[in-house]
Amino acid sequence: MSIFNGSPGGKTRGLGEIIIRRAPGKRSQAILQAGPLRFRAAIGRSGITACKREGDGATPRAAMRLLYGYTRSDHVRLPPTALAMRRIRPDMLWCDAPASPSYNRPVRAPFAASHEKLNRDDDLYDVCIVMDWNVASRRRGAGSAIFFHLAKPGYAPTEGCVALSFADMRRLLPHLGHHTRIRVL
Repeated sequence: MSIFNGSPGGKTRGLGEIIIRRAPGKRSQAILQAGPLRFRAAIGRSGITACKREGDGATPRAAMRLLYGYTRSDHVRLPPTALAMRRIRPDMLWCDAPASPSYNRPVRAPFAASHEKLNRDDDLYDVCIVMDWNVASRRRGAGSAIFFHLAKPGYAPTEGCVALSFADMRRLLPHLGHHTRIRVL
């Protein structure tokens, strides 16, 4: 029986929803609830906001579908997941320039407009899942690169993403799919 949906025979449809709540007394830390499980998570340095803007450092208060992910498969081995996972290559970037036609989209180097490297020197994007914040329906300046990725040591704040430990991410990955939504309260 799955701990996430109660299906008999161990078969699972996966998680339908993951809930993120700010940790009491901690602006940039949260509690991630996945079914009966609770995990420590990092969120944006500015906490949670209902009015997300580019560069504000806040995690958007929203329900966001998980779209697909990126992995540094040269660094980590991951359990199977229903999410489409793409291997990160050195030329992969994410545009965060609101004036660019490629705003909040993956792009390739060389790329002149402001962007973020997916092939990071740290391990934060060894697992990086794209959440549907301002992706399916884009608004310039409403925030970009809102990912579900790995946390920094000590759960240091993110730029607006949701982050958790590698061990906790490995535990969740087999239960994630295109139907999974992260709801930030």
